Amino acid sequence: MDNKRRQAPMLVPKARPSADRTLLQHPGLEDPSHHSDSWRVMRFAAEFVEGFDALAEIGNAVTVFGSARLAPADPYYAAGVQVGMELALRGVSVITGGGPGLMEAVNKGCMEAGGLSVGCSIELPDEQSLNDYVEVGIEFRFFFVRKLMFVKYARGFIIFPGGFGTLDELFEALTLAQTGKIEHFPIVLFGAHYWTGLLAWLKDQAIEHNLLSLTDMDLISVTDDPAEAAALATSVISSPPP
Repeated sequence: MDNKRRQAPMLVPKARPSADRTLLQHPGLEDPSHHSDSWRVMRFAAEFVEGFDALAEIGNAVTVFGSARLAPADPYYAAGVQVGMELALRGVSVITGGGPGLMEAVNKGCMEAGGLSVGCSIELPDEQSLNDYVEVGIEFRFFFVRKLMFVKYARGFIIFPGGFGTLDELFEALTLAQTGKIEHFPIVLFGAHYWTGLLAWLKDQAIEHNLLSLTDMDLISVTDDPAEAAALATSVISSPPP
């Protein structure tokens, strides 16, 4: 399997602080031995080029998010495997964060069903390698570059239960859709029970205080069915807008 995997050699040794942490550090606290911000622009550009080159030919794809902490015994893990299979059977590649947990489940299901399984991992203090079910893999230093790849090369999102990272990716997608930066882009929440409280809060608080419009909620679909999740996420691919 490893001989199929394309990875960009973009990880730095663990002993160094992460690239994101160094970038976001206040100049007054920065180690003078670090490169200047203007020089870092070249590193950003190089990482964008690596990502574009690796993902440009993956075809129609759906990005699936979810927690790295979900164990194989968790029912959501099994659902993730099924979602990966359902997407592959529709001729769609899957993109995940490339790590363990739910990401591994979706990559596994996709690969076992004969689809193209893609992973975009990120440099973290507790470094994690790409899971064994990634065929096209790239490792990023910077979150913002990685997050662009998730959107640019996908035609829709499926979001499983997760923590801060998953919520960040969900709300970024919703913001892009709400503001028209991405169009005809299905956003599917998997696991109705998990998302009930958040959706209720949006309706009871954000909409009640006129901070969101009721029509903004139309950007979101919710399901507990892997086949329906795949169908919703690929609806634009199956029936492109006029």
